[in-house]
Amino acid sequence: MKKIEFKELKLIDFQAHSDILVSFGERTDITGDNGEGKSTIPQSITWLLYNTDAFGSKLDPTPITYDSDETKVSLLLEVDGKQVLLERVLKKSKSQCYVNEVPTPATKFNNFVSELFDKDLFFSLYNPNYFFTMHWEKQRAILLQYVSAPLKKEVLKHMLDKQSEVLEPLLKKQSIDDIKAAHSDKKKRLDKQYSAAQSKTKTLKEQLEYHAPSVPLESLQAELKPLLKQRAELDEINDSASDVNIRINTLNTQIHNLNRERDSMKNDWSLLKEEKIEDHCRVCKQPLQDDSLKAAEEEKQQRIGKFKTSFNTVIAQRKKLEEELKTLEYIDVSETREKLNELQSKIEPLEKEIAKHKDYKHYVEQVEQAKVEEKECLETLNESIFILDGIKDYKAKEAELQAEKVQALFTTLSVRLFKQNKTDGEIKSDFEIEMDGKPYSKLSLSETIKAGLELRDVLSAQSELITPVFIDNAESITKFKEPLGQLILCRVVAGQELKVESISDDDEITVDIEVI
Repeated sequence: MKKIEFKELKLIDFQAHSDILVSFGERTDITGDNGEGKSTIPQSITWLLYNTDAFGSKLDPTPITYDSDETKVSLLLEVDGKQVLLERVLKKSKSQCYVNEVPTPATKFNNFVSELFDKDLFFSLYNPNYFFTMHWEKQRAILLQYVSAPLKKEVLKHMLDKQSEVLEPLLKKQSIDDIKAAHSDKKKRLDKQYSAAQSKTKTLKEQLEYHAPSVPLESLQAELKPLLKQRAELDEINDSASDVNIRINTLNTQIHNLNRERDSMKNDWSLLKEEKIEDHCRVCKQPLQDDSLKAAEEEKQQRIGKFKTSFNTVIAQRKKLEEELKTLEYIDVSETREKLNELQSKIEPLEKEIAKHKDYKHYVEQVEQAKVEEKECLETLNESIFILDGIKDYKAKEAELQAEKVQALFTTLSVRLFKQNKTDGEIKSDFEIEMDGKPYSKLSLSETIKAGLELRDVLSAQSELITPVFIDNAESITKFKEPLGQLILCRVVAGQELKVESISDDDEITVDIEVI
């Protein structure tokens, strides 16, 4: 616990004080009528430390009723038993700082002060009203920086078993906010997927109803079976007749081609018979010898023999085909085809209805698959919803436990750290200090002082820093708990000149003001 005490303060030409020396005790009473400069004394300390008034605002330290070349404030501090002398001098609008009478640049001086205490913390401890002038987020941050958040296992212990079982392994890998972000994004995607899955199932069901057969499959098959048998019989007759008719057409075509070949050969035969044997060489025009003439004659006879054989073969083939043709008779299948057409007109509707049964089975399978996919998507979506609801409950319980820890620090004040959104039920950060059910802004002057003193004592205890505290307008409060650290009281006493009294540990009152 760091303890800071004020020992002695000297003001020269500081606002209403031309030259004043104040010694501080455990309690220092500053009294006097309005305008005597009571509040100026504690204000001068914050000007020395931060060049501001006790609320962190700009402060003009120069004399009010006369001109001066130099304004000077020096303060003797004791920090954990070690004395430090700080001084700030304003001369011709230029400020010079000193630490233990050594001139110190402003940056170094500021660093020295910041090492003693945090600025906002010091102001909150020194001036009980300062804390409530800050934005609520800053008030909240200052208070919570000294109060640790509940441990994860502590929060989980207060949740439903199923929620704790699901969140615990997730919290080992990610923060609660990261889990929320991941599953919020996942839920958005799954919402769309689930809507698409529902739409697909609905569409397939509609198609299923549209393609639903109107006649039972067994009845259709019973009606179709004899028709198929009749068609098969007629097909067999038609196919047999077609084979005969096709053979007749083929034979006629072949005989016609053979006749044409025969006629052509007759013309060739006339030319061959009338062909003369040349008695001289066709190339060199020399007369042929007897042997050559004989060989030419023999060659011609051979060609005649081959020709006759080919001709007889054509005649024999034609005769054979004509004999086969005589055994065949053309069959008229027009009636059979008409019967087949009639049968087909009966069969087709039945086959279409039977095909509907096959399609219907396919649609049934698709609908069932779509239902499975929809169910799986919903289960996954519900998992994310369960986790998000669990996170909401986790944050609510965490907020409740943290609020309990903070509230336990106070005796008369109530502290609100969170609020619940009416729209989505989310727990959001908030901050409000109340006394007897009334917010700070509605408190009376004496109540604000009591609230400020209790708040600053909590901050002092949690931050392990004890500083002096001053109460302005102390005449408005008659009874309060003695705060931690030195107490400086500023009270209005009508008709009285400025008076400073310090009270030591042995409760002896001494006048410790020296005006030169």
